[in-house]
Amino acid sequence: MFRALTVASAALLLLAACQQQPAAAPEKAAASTAATPAVAGPGDMAPAFTLVDAEGVQRSLADFRGKTVVLEWSNEGCPFVKKHYSGAMQALQREATADGVVWLTLISSAPGAQGHVEGEEARAWKAKHKAAFTHLLLDPTGEVGKRYDAKTTPDMRIIDPEGRLIYVGGIDDRPTNKVEDLEGATNFVRAALADVKAGRPVQTAFAQPYGCSIKYPETVAS
Repeated sequence: MFRALTVASAALLLLAACQQQPAAAPEKAAASTAATPAVAGPGDMAPAFTLVDAEGVQRSLADFRGKTVVLEWSNEGCPFVKKHYSGAMQALQREATADGVVWLTLISSAPGAQGHVEGEEARAWKAKHKAAFTHLLLDPTGEVGKRYDAKTTPDMRIIDPEGRLIYVGGIDDRPTNKVEDLEGATNFVRAALADVKAGRPVQTAFAQPYGCSIKYPETVAS
């Protein structure tokens, strides 16, 4: 009788141990998920990057630590970009850079895709569009665009002097490609930069981006 109870107890313990093993799997999965870099949003540290500019010079985000930095994703063939480059984007660039802001315009279009530029065409981009950005950065692999989860052109980011994202998303509240809709629109980038200049928290830290989809390599291939 005692032997039978002992065997039964051992069997129950073995069964219990077998049932507990799968419970460890979710913990491993959670650790793996936690290790995956999160999409950078307002309040997060801006992901580091180094890109070559239109002049062939390497530019790193770290080069501009201590300054407010604007990132602008662009594609000159996009009707939404054309709307803003009818003069509004250039005016905002001039305002920002006059206040000491570093303005980095990024092109993440893949080779062969709409908006992609290189060589002389890239060097002529600023004069062609009468732009006033600080540097035009080329991201043909799309690596930096995807690191920031940039989805459209235009898509905007503002980074504070400590390297933290303080604005993410669309440039204004009029998601159209009509030039006439610029009048009366609330430009979230201008408003955020005004907040920074006044030393107050950014009142609108996120707005839904709109525009043409960024022509990443896998998008072009599909």
